[in-house]
Amino acid sequence: MGKEAEIRSTHTIRHGNEAIGEVRIADEVIAGIAGIAATEIEGVASMSGNITKDLIGKLGNGNLSKGVTLQIEENKVRVDIALYMDYGYSVPKVCRKVQERVKTAVENMTGMDVTEVNVRIAGVNIDKSKA
Repeated sequence: MGKEAEIRSTHTIRHGNEAIGEVRIADEVIAGIAGIAATEIEGVASMSGNITKDLIGKLGNGNLSKGVTLQIEENKVRVDIALYMDYGYSVPKVCRKVQERVKTAVENMTGMDVTEVNVRIAGVNIDKSKA
C-alpha cells in the first residue's frame, strides 16, 4: 500500500442542526485542482516540473500538483504556483488570470477560503518552430 496523502481540510456535512457526515480532502487533490486551473490559462506553457496541458489529460490522477505548494490553516489555503509561460504574453495579465482561475476553482471545488495565490514564473517557453 502507498503512503496516505496528508489531509488537513475537513468539512462537516449538516442536515439542519444534525451532523450527518464528514468530507476530507487530501492536500494533493487541492494542489491538483490549482495546477489544472492554472494550465487552462492561455499563455501558460506548463507547470514547473513540465506538466503540460496535453500531459494532464493523459496522466489522469498522475502528479498534477508539480509546481504547486500549499499552506493550509483552519480551512484557509495559500497557494504558491511555479509555472512556465509562452513567449509573447504579458506576464502581469497572465498571472492575474491564473490567480483568479485558481482561486475560483479551489474555492468552488473544496469550499475552502483561498487567501492568496502567488505565482512564480520559472521560465519562458520559446517555441523554436515559430522562429
